[in-house]
Parts: sequence; C-alpha cells; structure tokens
Amino acid sequence: MIGGRIREARGQATVELALALPVVVLALLLCIQVALVAQAQVLVVDAAREGARAEAVRAGAAAEAALATPGLDQDRMSVSAVGGGAGTVRVIVRYRARTDVPLVGPLLGEPVLTSTVVMRSEDEGDD
Repeated sequence: MIGGRIREARGQATVELALALPVVVLALLLCIQVALVAQAQVLVVDAAREGARAEAVRAGAAAEAALATPGLDQDRMSVSAVGGGAGTVRVIVRYRARTDVPLVGPLLGEPVLTSTVVMRSEDEGDD
C-alpha cells in the first residue's frame, strides 16, 4: 500500500509540473523581453544625449550624432532638434523597439521609446 501512494504522488507531481511549466516559461520569456526593451530605452537616452551635445556645439549635427549610436537600428529611429529658447537646444529621439522574443513579442507589439534632452548651446565666441 505504501508503494502505491509513492507512485500516486510521483504522478501528481508530474501533472503539476506539466501544468505549471508553460506558465513559468512564458514568465521567463516576458522578463527577457522587458529587459531587451529596457536596454533599448537606455540606448535611446544615450542617443538623445549625444545628439544634444552635438547640436549644442554645431547646429544641425544632432541627427548624425544620434543615429551613430551603436545598438540601435537607424531605420526605426527619428531625431528632431529645435531651439529650446534662452540659448538651449532640445533634441527628441523616438525609437520603435523590436519585440522579437517568441510567444511574448507579438503579444506586446512594438513600443515607441522616447527621450528628450535639453542642453545649453555653446557660442563659438565663448572661451
């Protein structure tokens, strides 16, 4: 009788694992996708900073500097630079992040990540 109970418990554990494993795998894939989007957001912030720095030094250089950021697909990025008033420049970078992780990616869609950086422009006459 005791051997029969052990076999029943082993079968129950197998069924519970079979039911819980897909949920655990889906949660793990979701965590991976969120980490990839967070990484893309960090890169977008870096691209905006690079663009603002370039625009502050030389007018019209924001897009080139932001698009040169490694790790971001240039076809998915848009950069706009405008004078922010009071001697500042404002650079806005928008990036459509990829969601390529199987199962989870298509459920989330492609989020649009945005970063805005305002920096004081440098006059060429200042030393």
